[in-house]
Amino acid sequence: MATRVPHLINGAWRHDAGSAPFPVTDPTSNQPLWEVASASADEINQAVASAKQAFQAWREVPVPERARLMLRYQHLLKQHHDELGALVAQETGKTIADAKGDVWRGIEVAEQAANVAALMMGETVENVARGVDTHSWVQPLGVCVGITPFNFPAMIPLWMFPMALACGNAFILKPSEQDPMTAVRLGELLLEAGAPKDILQIVHGRKEQVDQLITHPDVKAVSFVGSVPVGQHIYRTATDHMKRAQCFAGAKNHMVIMPDANPQQVVSQLVGASVGAAGQRCMAISVAVFVGNAREMIPALRDELAKVVPGHHSNAAAAYGPLISPQAKARVLKLIEAGKQEAECLLDGSDCMVPGYPDGNWVGPTLFRGVTAEMTIYKEEIFGPVLCCVEVESLDEALQLVNANPYGNGTSIFTRSGAAARKYQHEVEVGQVGINIPIPVPLPFFSFTGWKGSFYGDLHAYGKQGVRFYTETKTVTSRWPEDEIVETNMTISLK
Repeated sequence: MATRVPHLINGAWRHDAGSAPFPVTDPTSNQPLWEVASASADEINQAVASAKQAFQAWREVPVPERARLMLRYQHLLKQHHDELGALVAQETGKTIADAKGDVWRGIEVAEQAANVAALMMGETVENVARGVDTHSWVQPLGVCVGITPFNFPAMIPLWMFPMALACGNAFILKPSEQDPMTAVRLGELLLEAGAPKDILQIVHGRKEQVDQLITHPDVKAVSFVGSVPVGQHIYRTATDHMKRAQCFAGAKNHMVIMPDANPQQVVSQLVGASVGAAGQRCMAISVAVFVGNAREMIPALRDELAKVVPGHHSNAAAAYGPLISPQAKARVLKLIEAGKQEAECLLDGSDCMVPGYPDGNWVGPTLFRGVTAEMTIYKEEIFGPVLCCVEVESLDEALQLVNANPYGNGTSIFTRSGAAARKYQHEVEVGQVGINIPIPVPLPFFSFTGWKGSFYGDLHAYGKQGVRFYTETKTVTSRWPEDEIVETNMTISLK
């Protein structure tokens, strides 16, 4: 009998007896790992009530004491780093190196939570009017909910609950039902670090459980990472019920390659950024935009992608693992078939097989050339190891393409020209920009930003007519090779 994944409610690990469990399967074989049951409506209510009660005491705990909890927690996470990485690899199929990276990026956020005192400071102004002084305080909200996806089962929960708890909130985590055991282990380590038993609740389930959480009157804030349709549903539903909400949604990330870019660097970086983690990353590069003569790099790109071999996480030579489920594989294969009718398929990974794992959700590296903005493979977020090549004649044309896309999560440009880099990072309508870095994900002490249809939230809110208001943050990360000369007087247009 498969191990049942427990809920964490009021400090106790519990199993729901009222709903039929469903299997959690190994993506490399589709054999069951364990089983999980959705929380009942009563259990959801119990979790919220427990978190609400815990908040009243936890908010009064001194900020330095909350920070010390996070210091102990990140120490335990580091001690169990390899164990957590192995668990992530088992549940997701990621390579061990990729899985350990997942865990480590989460640990970095827990470290930032240990520095929470500096983030909790208010403001004071004396004599704002005659004899009147003003003070502001930063205070916690209350019960917060996090809904996390399958692709980073350690990192993304750790984006959420350590910071929320360090700020004095109570937290309810609803992890992906496709890999829930990692979240359970994170909860066990938090309790081991000495956290009060009820400041973190973990409940499992699907849409019904999510809807109950985000409409519950005692929930004050909701954080989500996942697909666009789900993100839009959660954002609309939560805000309609007067919750604060931040929803990180889909992406179509472009990497622009200028003719002066280092070809070896471009090809090497683009291979990993496009098919790494089987393309199941919201920051993966799924569109390569070749400007002018940069298109001459495409044959070399095809040759290098052809060398990339997916495999089981026990194989140290494997470049990446399987897709998360047969349904995900079927969707990617359907989009590949659509792409073959629209563009030139230079490399087709549809029939990928991994020896010893015939039933895994494998898709090999796939490369399309001659892709345009009207094609299905360009418009859809494929979320697989598929790269689309678009060819344009100028940087201005590349900017028009990227800015017209409905998503704005991440982008990058590869160039030796300071002028081209400055123009791109200033004019592109994307929240995270890399210069000679393919995936510009910032560290936790920077903003994690997304623009347009990639993020819905307090700082990126949209009105009824889709008019964006407030301001937005753009994060730029750059690397200039030491052996390259940065030209600042390059002509931008290459027509």
